[in-house]
Amino acid sequence: MRFLLGGYTADMEGAAAGIGMLQAGAVDEASAGGPLAFTGTVAQAESPSWVAAHPTLDVVYAALEKRGAVQAFRRVGEESFVALGDPVAAGEATCHVAVAPDGASLVAACWGDGRVVRMALAADGRPAAPEVAPAAVDPYAGDGGDGGAGGSPVAADLDLAAAARALREAAGDEYAHLVPAHDAEPAGDAGDEASARPSRAHQTLFLPGGLVATTDLGFDVVRFWRSTPSGLRPHQQVTLPRGSGPRHMVLHPSGHLYVVTELSCEVFALAASADGRWRVVGGTQLAGALPGDSAAELTPSRDGEFLYAGVRGSNTIATLRVRGMGESLSPVALVEAGVDWPRHHLVVRDTLLVAGQRSDEVVSLTLDLRTGVPGRVRHRTAAPSPTCLLPLR
Repeated sequence: MRFLLGGYTADMEGAAAGIGMLQAGAVDEASAGGPLAFTGTVAQAESPSWVAAHPTLDVVYAALEKRGAVQAFRRVGEESFVALGDPVAAGEATCHVAVAPDGASLVAACWGDGRVVRMALAADGRPAAPEVAPAAVDPYAGDGGDGGAGGSPVAADLDLAAAARALREAAGDEYAHLVPAHDAEPAGDAGDEASARPSRAHQTLFLPGGLVATTDLGFDVVRFWRSTPSGLRPHQQVTLPRGSGPRHMVLHPSGHLYVVTELSCEVFALAASADGRWRVVGGTQLAGALPGDSAAELTPSRDGEFLYAGVRGSNTIATLRVRGMGESLSPVALVEAGVDWPRHHLVVRDTLLVAGQRSDEVVSLTLDLRTGVPGRVRHRTAAPSPTCLLPLR
């Protein structure tokens, strides 16, 4: 089985040369449990930190993080892609791109300036006509307390200032600027621009019924949109505890939306009520996460019974069990990820593949199908600054 690898290149102090390719076992196998091998770069690109596929065309899209743009690539061989058109500007530090199920558009999320940008896709998959969605508004602006989120029994005791300082130290000079400044001293009135928190859009997820969800790590909100021919229109937003930092989401077969928070290392369960309004219905701490840790990716097991969250810093994988009708989550185990800085991971049958951004490698862990817990590293391969894994059709 083959996978595309997003990664950081020299413009972001990485070792990748563009989009890479990973092979797990035999090419024609539908599992990823075999030996791993990095087979080389298949498309030259500048820090393609996230890669997404078109649903029907042999086209993939890369978020060029440093450049702040989205680039399309067309497949021209078994292991080669060429640029399809020019990069399309999105916003500062474009970190994620998601393609609509109908292949008519994509949405880019920009960490640097908080932009959420919709782009139309031509018949050949070429992106164009970027439209910036309405900017997020900080629900905690002017509020020195818990704001409108109602607080969180999980996050209430977390010292976010200390966590930010520890995470910045662990990140080093190269990535320290990516850590939100929760340890900064407030300046002036709460409404002053100097004391305002930055908006940090981080991920987009297309939901059934024409809904689109995006996270804003800086403003602690999950935003819901209606996708229309003229662009994204605000529908609702759900506010999470102040300083939690919602990063990535996954939609469960039960209909629940699970959100992992980078800064507070929690997973929240959101559900839609009968009138279509979303709300928080449950959540849990990633047991064993240490001060300074930051959560990264969240993915479900093949049967949806378990969730796996990557934790950078302590470099672990947290396993959670989904209980009840999907509204309840409980910690199961915390195991070593086998890499340094587990930026991304995914499940393929009974195998968990983990991309270690700082250790320049990808590993595979075998999942215990009964307990759901990942075992020790089964296979390992060198891979330059990997940040994203995408199965190749």
